[in-house]
Amino acid sequence: MIDWYRWLRPWLFRLDPETVHHLTLNALDWAAKLGPLNPVRQTFPSAEVKVMGLSFPNCAGLAAGLDKNGDHIKGLASLGFGFIEVGTVTPRPQPGNPPPRLFRIPQAQALINRMGFNNQGIDHLVANLRQLDQRDFILGVNLGKNKDTAQEKAAEDYLLGLEKVYNLADYVTINISSPNTPGLRDLQHGEALDNLLAQLLQRRQQLTKHWGKRLPIAVKIAPDLTEAELAQQAAIFLHHGIDAVIATNTTLDHSSVESLPHGQEPGGLSGQPLSQKSTEIIHQLYSLLGEKIPIIGCGGIFSTKDATAKFEAGAKLVQLYTGLIYRGPGLVGEVIKACATLK
Repeated sequence: MIDWYRWLRPWLFRLDPETVHHLTLNALDWAAKLGPLNPVRQTFPSAEVKVMGLSFPNCAGLAAGLDKNGDHIKGLASLGFGFIEVGTVTPRPQPGNPPPRLFRIPQAQALINRMGFNNQGIDHLVANLRQLDQRDFILGVNLGKNKDTAQEKAAEDYLLGLEKVYNLADYVTINISSPNTPGLRDLQHGEALDNLLAQLLQRRQQLTKHWGKRLPIAVKIAPDLTEAELAQQAAIFLHHGIDAVIATNTTLDHSSVESLPHGQEPGGLSGQPLSQKSTEIIHQLYSLLGEKIPIIGCGGIFSTKDATAKFEAGAKLVQLYTGLIYRGPGLVGEVIKACATLK
């Protein structure tokens, strides 16, 4: 699988990144329809990991952003992920930022994106989730707010998303750390964070009674946090008893790539330059949370070594995105092996 992708990648990288994004997802959908004859299908021995009260078939997940609308879940599931997180989805459809908005930096094995939560809205996603057959992976939904929603009404967008997917998802992630929606990161600090989580958990309590199911809530944080900001966050997470923290989103620190082509494009940087920064946040966060709240590691995972570093820093699960673009589907199996060696 890895050799096959290494042959194909140079040809894919000749095309516009967003065009390739759609082409590859459509190809995975087509391949999935072949069932047992699917040429890219990957299966792995069960390596169950229990996190958030859920049983994950393995520790390797797909990060939010690759399938924003839940249009390609079956195709992506064929790659062997233990969990798939779709979104970020907003209550109303929105186009996102104008293209070009996705840039490769091959010299650094990195991407810069300023997509801006482009998606077809929560109702489109819900319709796709309702069509899913029985599945053997955990499904997460990443929730955001619309760009034109006033900051003081941001909680309403997250509450609506929670209600819409409550009985369809295995967990939800509250995305308050994307750098591409103005003001969004303000929600991950102090009183704003405290108020948002209080409203979400109160609504979850009501929905739990209605559906007879308690849906875990994770929060995705930024890597661009000071130690004091992270400590404040951790205290709020512990106070409210959230179910997990995803560390981290993309970074606004472009210092490692600013001299390279596209390195100064506005947007969030992901890939290898984020690896160490993300791992350091996980390590700091684990020192604050211990085993009380699990951490899902995300950011710059390109190898078994990278995944192992995340686990050793305190992560229970990891998610892939940019590494998958550069390394291909074979990376999923490498990550699963890294998790198994630590047990």
